[in-house]
Amino acid sequence: MTRTVLAIGAHIGDMDLTAGPTLAKLVLEGASATIVALTPGERGHPRLTPADYKKQKIAEGTAFAEAIGADFLVLDHSDGFLPDTDDVALELATIIRETQPDTIITHWKHSIHRDHEHTASLAERARFLAGLPMDPAEDFSASPHAQLLEKLVSLPRHGVRTFLHAENWEDMEGFTATMYVPIPDEAFYRWISAIRHQAFARGETYGFRYIDYYTALMTTRGCLASYPRACAFHTNATPEVTKLAGP
Repeated sequence: MTRTVLAIGAHIGDMDLTAGPTLAKLVLEGASATIVALTPGERGHPRLTPADYKKQKIAEGTAFAEAIGADFLVLDHSDGFLPDTDDVALELATIIRETQPDTIITHWKHSIHRDHEHTASLAERARFLAGLPMDPAEDFSASPHAQLLEKLVSLPRHGVRTFLHAENWEDMEGFTATMYVPIPDEAFYRWISAIRHQAFARGETYGFRYIDYYTALMTTRGCLASYPRACAFHTNATPEVTKLAGP
């Protein structure tokens, strides 16, 4: 059973849209959820400056997480320039050891957006590092990652059982749905009430109707899963319908 889930997105709003309904469902069933954005997504507004939009995005991401009952973290990497490095992976691995998730949800590994691809790679690397045995007596002073390693080794190692890639219209190259998670009405309405307060999701930045798209997608996936609504994920080779923590 999923009791703790960590959703890792490249920008504030990525996991809110793609994994948000599933997170809302799990929280309603008693699980704890944390949303992590590796960048604020501050360069995604055609009229606001990155500094101004960064403030708005952080406020929107915080409000969304509170509305669905999740925790929220945003790292201070630069939108459009997210590096796929061990430094970032170690930051994430520390969060994994701190939150001890049963399940990680992140982007698919192929995308039109390089930040998304890097996030998928970083999440996989962080999962490995979080479970790696490390000796607290080991001397990391010569490592370029010394401070990050010292923080990581101070926490108990943790292995993540389930690793899911969320369905995202920007990440569809090679994506195959291998898991469907039915979304009950209460979770859907909690999600849609929260997501409509994000400007980009309403289509106010570049005009894409995110809320309409993901609402329709849930209906489409629900048809395939024989439920009114469902979210699709990639996790293994055999399609399955799962309620995760649900009865």
